[in-house]
Amino acid sequence: MKNRISILVIVSVLFSLISCSSNPPVPKPRGYFRIDLPEKEYKTYDDDCPFTFELPVYAFIIKEKEDYCWMDLYFPLNNATVYLTYKTINNDLSAHLEDAHEFAYKHTVKADAIEEILFENDSLKVYGMLYNLKGNTASQVQFYLTDSTDHFLRGSLYFNVAPNKDSLAPVVDFIRDDIQHLMESFRWK
Repeated sequence: MKNRISILVIVSVLFSLISCSSNPPVPKPRGYFRIDLPEKEYKTYDDDCPFTFELPVYAFIIKEKEDYCWMDLYFPLNNATVYLTYKTINNDLSAHLEDAHEFAYKHTVKADAIEEILFENDSLKVYGMLYNLKGNTASQVQFYLTDSTDHFLRGSLYFNVAPNKDSLAPVVDFIRDDIQHLMESFRWK
């Protein structure tokens, strides 16, 4: 009986030594669903507003106010909206520029950084700024366009979900490219 107990003790000690030498199980890191993004393709938006631009075929326009050419560029696949606000300039360009700057910098509470990218197309008289906001901000991309004399358009990207920079990053980059294309294809009438 003593021999049997001794053998059991030796076997259990060997098993514990062998099992302790291997790495303990590690939980898998948290992951996110794969996001399939559509192919880039654009169509021209041209109606009674004093401007035209190219928008993605996977997004559509929702007009807010007929008088002001305020509209939403809605991305249904990504539950995202680029809110576009048009205003005429009446010797108040500096006020519109300050408003656009303030709207972007209101996110500094949550933003890790704000990158400003100047946009100029002298031949078409389209000038503006693209704001890339880094971090868990409510809006990751904002911009404005103007001809500096008559017209001003401001845009901001929002998602209809809680901000999470890690899970939204691929979609933000994808829509940021569409916003840059909008800016590059933008024309005043």
